[in-house]
Amino acid sequence: MSQTMTGVVQYDLKPHSVELREIELPEIGDGEILLKVGAVSVCGSDVHQYHGTQSWPVRTPVILGHEFGGIVAKAGKGVRSFKEGDRVVSETAAFICGECLYCRSGDYNLCPQRKGFGYGINGAMSGYVRVAERCLHHIPDSLPFERAALTEPCCVAYNCVTVKSRIRPGDTVVVLGPGPIGLLCAEMARINGAGTLIVTGMNQDISRLEAARDLGVNYAVNVQETDLADLVRSVGDGLGAHLIIDAAGASAALKSALEIIRPGGQITKVGWGPQPLGFSLDPLVQKAVTLQGSFSHTFQNWEQVVSMLSSGQINLKPIISRVAGLGDWKDCFDGMHDGRYVKTVLQPE
Repeated sequence: MSQTMTGVVQYDLKPHSVELREIELPEIGDGEILLKVGAVSVCGSDVHQYHGTQSWPVRTPVILGHEFGGIVAKAGKGVRSFKEGDRVVSETAAFICGECLYCRSGDYNLCPQRKGFGYGINGAMSGYVRVAERCLHHIPDSLPFERAALTEPCCVAYNCVTVKSRIRPGDTVVVLGPGPIGLLCAEMARINGAGTLIVTGMNQDISRLEAARDLGVNYAVNVQETDLADLVRSVGDGLGAHLIIDAAGASAALKSALEIIRPGGQITKVGWGPQPLGFSLDPLVQKAVTLQGSFSHTFQNWEQVVSMLSSGQINLKPIISRVAGLGDWKDCFDGMHDGRYVKTVLQPE
């Protein structure tokens, strides 16, 4: 095995400080696994880091990529559940303290010391990645790596829609933001029985709104051309949406959500955005709305989603736009940034 590998590295916090570099093969310790990367999908957060627009701390230099799966190349001392040759996917909580209230109660995604792959610890846009055994989940031979690489964003959507939100069959559900997470939230809402399903975007989201239509949503609308409030009032009983998933993150999205949510409804916010609100939250009180945040995922989410992906229950075909080698990382990043691609997947070989 060569002692070096190629990786997509963010080397500075300045915009566009990302390049392919030759880097040392990682060394593993007790309880760790050296994973030969089969595929790693590009997340919007990777694109944000490339453009220097992220709202979370980044340690540079760092190998990007936190949505990945691969084959166990080597197991460290004390590893019990995985062996060389196993096909796996990995969670993103690369480091947790293991001792705090959240770690001990299974909500380790909320650990105050949590560090994730691709911003705090080297990620998987490379030939190999070092992973703690606790992060891994077995996948069947029938699940190809280019689909398995989307397990993580599917888990984000599963946690947001199925765990943190309430959907009853027949509910009107609106997803604000047609990026990969928004589209996967729409897919989870469909699976959970949403009656009328609306996904919104803007002028730059033509391909993403088309993907939403391919997923079978009832309305995929450009809010720069369609009055969303009028549309929501025209469906069901006219009282507004039962559930709104804010996958856009911008302050304007939350303001819109407060306008179209029904009294007693729920807004679940999964999108990030550093802007100040700049508007009143009085409608939240007046309508007695539940506003819920959703972050990351847990072990149980992963087990459920792996099962759903393996059975074909989650439709990824409209979402994966391109599968390419590491050498094409820039086109994949740029294509997601400008809306040409919905989701891209990189394969080191």
